[in-house]
Amino acid sequence: MNPRGASLSVVDMQSAFEVAGVTMLADLSGALFWEEQRLLVVSDLHLEKGSSFAARGVLLPPYDTAATLSRLAAVIARHDPRMVIALGDSFHDERAHERLSAQDRAAIAALQGRRDWIWISGNHDPSLPSNLGGMVATEVAIGRIRFRHEPTGAVGEIAGHLHPKARVSTRGRAVERRCFASDGERAVMPAFGAYAGGLSIRDAAFAKLFGTAAFTAHLLGDKKLHTIAASRCY
Repeated sequence: MNPRGASLSVVDMQSAFEVAGVTMLADLSGALFWEEQRLLVVSDLHLEKGSSFAARGVLLPPYDTAATLSRLAAVIARHDPRMVIALGDSFHDERAHERLSAQDRAAIAALQGRRDWIWISGNHDPSLPSNLGGMVATEVAIGRIRFRHEPTGAVGEIAGHLHPKARVSTRGRAVERRCFASDGERAVMPAFGAYAGGLSIRDAAFAKLFGTAAFTAHLLGDKKLHTIAASRCY
């Protein structure tokens, strides 16, 4: 336990698990860090979701992009990656990038400075423009690991799209949190975006993906990650 007001160490804020024999560090922010490659991965930023909803008459505070980029800046500062991969649905719709403020564009450019950056296209943003900085790809393979937006269940795959979350009972109350879902051979990342929703890991989509309920949820807690068998979640 940390004393009230004490800062968390980097060790507290990350937890290691393997994907096809490769050790990855799950960060408390919802990012994934491959230390050997100095590679940081985030998924489902859903930038400009607030402005997308506003255009349809659903008024949300228009600060989701700034909040998401601020959290991303913090995790980049913590790990100092040489490469960042954004695993698709970085923007909430195909025109979301056009609604970015000048300040948010400058923030993205600053995050891209001195490092490689790859935008993976997703179902929300299938045709990313070339003026966002970095490169655009449909998927990326590094050694035995393949990064893509929509999971297929392939060994060595790290994907997003499903926005996994898990609910557990603790101290007589239910707690629901975003999580990483992995069985050691493949992993699905939590959504990183401030306004992104979630899908329960007990949904049939995860059973189909992993082929069994014997996989693990790495829950994003208040102060650390909690590793819990999916079968214990509900």
